[in-house]
Amino acid sequence: MSDIILPRRELIARAGGLVAAAGALPLLAGCDVINDAPAVRKILSMGEEMNRASQRALIDRNALAREFSRADLSPYFRPNGTRLPAGADYAAHAASGFAEWRVKVSGLVARPLSLSLADIRAMEQRTQITRHDCVEGWSAIGQWTGVQLDRILEAAGVRDGARYIVFRCADRIGDALYYESCDMIDARHPQTILAWALNGAVLPIANGAPLRLRIERQLGYKHAKYVNAIEAVASLDGIGAGKGGYWEDRVDYEWYAGI
Repeated sequence: MSDIILPRRELIARAGGLVAAAGALPLLAGCDVINDAPAVRKILSMGEEMNRASQRALIDRNALAREFSRADLSPYFRPNGTRLPAGADYAAHAASGFAEWRVKVSGLVARPLSLSLADIRAMEQRTQITRHDCVEGWSAIGQWTGVQLDRILEAAGVRDGARYIVFRCADRIGDALYYESCDMIDARHPQTILAWALNGAVLPIANGAPLRLRIERQLGYKHAKYVNAIEAVASLDGIGAGKGGYWEDRVDYEWYAGI
């Protein structure tokens, strides 16, 4: 297992799974009930805020995640999450090499944008070799090339009232499209990029083609794949279940997954 810090609720879930395997199902159900209690949820939320505040206080706001050399590249970069978005619309984009793919930039911006892949590739690019840490316990090192998100936000003219950036995606899991979000500190971080290439080649579909978010100081589920819209917002209320991401809404993954 990689040296990552699993979210508290993930640890609880895994511990519950071990208990269930030992035949203690009533205890597992009890844990679920406890976790649903408002007081416990409040304590867990306070812990998350303390974790975020402590990391912000102890680490330079612009501190870089470790970068590696090409000699460190993993022989295989394992996909996380969706491997192939369902539906005729995505299939048509893939068949055309994503020539008509657009990324819309909206919300609290002065200049809404609709960017093609050609537009994005025409911007100044950044290449970085970093480690992806998955909440499931595996890691892989890959070389990513793309445009810094900050450049896109500058082009759109993000307004002062924006506190979060929401990323909407083409992959549907169950009854909802995937989405994620981050605050402006991580959005403006120099290693936060919209990547279109992996290890010197066009990004494979399984790894998020044509564009995926790389937010290098957070766990893998924050690295949204198949990105087709970016929205600057003042609040996460009213977006999904209001917790800031697909998995955060459904299984209580932490919104701030800093590592």
